[in-house]
Amino acid sequence: MERKNLLTIKNLHKEFDGNTVLKDISLEIAEGEVVSIIGPSGSGKSTLLRCATMLEEMDGGELIYMGEHAVKEEDGKCVLASKADLRRIRRYFGLVFQNFNLFPHYSVLKNIMDAPMTVDKISKKEAKERAEKLLMQFGLEDKGDAYPYQLSGGQQQRVSIARALALKPQILFFDEPTSALDPELTGEVLKVIKQLARENMTMIIVTHEMQFAREISDRVIFLEHGDILAQGSAEEVFGSENKRIRDFIGKLNS
Repeated sequence: MERKNLLTIKNLHKEFDGNTVLKDISLEIAEGEVVSIIGPSGSGKSTLLRCATMLEEMDGGELIYMGEHAVKEEDGKCVLASKADLRRIRRYFGLVFQNFNLFPHYSVLKNIMDAPMTVDKISKKEAKERAEKLLMQFGLEDKGDAYPYQLSGGQQQRVSIARALALKPQILFFDEPTSALDPELTGEVLKVIKQLARENMTMIIVTHEMQFAREISDRVIFLEHGDILAQGSAEEVFGSENKRIRDFIGKLNS
């Protein structure tokens, strides 16, 4: 059965100060697909994620969620959808940052409850039930009353993932979710992401964890100098004969 297309990016172009960071990037993400984006530092991986989540303005191209245009190109310029349409489109995705971005003055429970109450307008009771269920799922059921500073980095990142999931997005983006963690804590976050993959959550993950990308991904995209150098199944990309890709993977695995 063919999977529904959730996200389409067409001919994405992005510049900073006259320097091209992303060149004519086009890709489609299907429902239930796990896509890892790998490549050297400065290749445009995080910028691609920031453009896809509208944290960064595109200089060219189209962005389409669930068949709805968030960004169109008209007369060589990118035009955003109306504010009302963008509000709705933004509900389709969640984003997990590398540095957690939790509210330090909110408890763990309030961090997770806040957006569903303000964005989805659900009751406090329902938001609390949703938050407690997520904390239970991620092994944090005893941390609801704690504050972010009282948690390890791995626990904070699991709370960040729970917070993103509390709005029930169709797609979850991860921007190097383990780069701020030491190796011991990295494992507990990767375990949560693997759990979500088993539950068929659609995910796009920028990562430098090669073994993890290999295990979890339906598709791997290798970016370099703002271009897609290769994309395909994990076996295809990690088994590539391309010298640049082999050198990059070899360096990270050594």
